[in-house]
Amino acid sequence: MDYQEHINKDVRLIILKALYSQDDYSLNSSILQTLLENYGHTESRDYVHNQLRWMERNVQAVKLTQAGTVLVATLTSAGRDHVERRARLEGIKRPSPEV
Repeated sequence: MDYQEHINKDVRLIILKALYSQDDYSLNSSILQTLLENYGHTESRDYVHNQLRWMERNVQAVKLTQAGTVLVATLTSAGRDHVERRARLEGIKRPSPEV
């Protein structure tokens, strides 16, 4: 695995865990971009959008809705199962035993 793929997997897990922590399982891409900076990932909005689209298209971990210039991501049951370690989604870092 190359370095960028390692970063992508980590970013995807951070996003899923952030969505999981919300009462409605949803956040917009602008908030996610700011949150990722707290974990040392200073990425562009386009990068965040591409990761969200990847998770929607490839593993159905999120459902996306366009709202102006941002994407609103909502965690799906597949994404929740990954965060809770009941299932494993390829291309997303596996969460540690503590959620």
